[in-house]
Amino acid sequence: MDMLTDNPCRRVTVPKGEAKEKEIYTLAEVEEIFNALETEPLKYKLFIILAVYSGFRRGEMLGLEWKDINWEDGVISVRRTSNYTAAKGIYTDTTKTKKSQRSSKFPPMIMELLKAYKKEQDAERERLCDKWQDADRIFVKWDGRPMNNNTPYFWFGEFCKKHNFRFCDIHSLRHLHASLLINAGVDMVSVSSDMGHSCVGTTSNIYCHMFQEAKARNCEAITNALSFGNKKEPLTEAQVAV
Repeated sequence: MDMLTDNPCRRVTVPKGEAKEKEIYTLAEVEEIFNALETEPLKYKLFIILAVYSGFRRGEMLGLEWKDINWEDGVISVRRTSNYTAAKGIYTDTTKTKKSQRSSKFPPMIMELLKAYKKEQDAERERLCDKWQDADRIFVKWDGRPMNNNTPYFWFGEFCKKHNFRFCDIHSLRHLHASLLINAGVDMVSVSSDMGHSCVGTTSNIYCHMFQEAKARNCEAITNALSFGNKKEPLTEAQVAV
């Protein structure tokens, strides 16, 4: 109403809520999910498995193009993202940060899945002829156009519901990837680079508790190794004979 010359709310800072523990799947749950994916469409099977193996963000996954794959070396490069807004629709954008542009090497199993899916997509392109709109994207709609960002999310939700799995959303697969690296003893700098974070501090803030748990296990390992007094003496020949 133009009654005030200055907005006092401009200086108000909204307190951040308590950070919630990130929900991620256990390895037993992942095994069940992978087994159930065997009977699902190859496109979605590839998306979920690749998300776990890569740790790529959803927009990075949807922005992948066939030319981003180095088939000979088994390397996939992230060079762009695919985003969506109500105003713009689906559009291509740069990666979240410069460090998000990265390359990752994958096992032969992933490369075989990609080859099988490319063969399937090529056959669909030939079948649709001029109805196919070639965008060179790996994950596409029925007619070759880039897939909507919400499609994998809703598909995975329905998949979990159908198989009675716990639903932790698509982004949890990225957190799972990070947790597997940390539990395997990969250092923070390497994890940060693999995840495409802008700085190591981001990785530390997001996965602080995971690194702390890993350090605690290291401490236990050292303690157990140096517990000389608790080690049993080797059995004598006579004891072995008895």
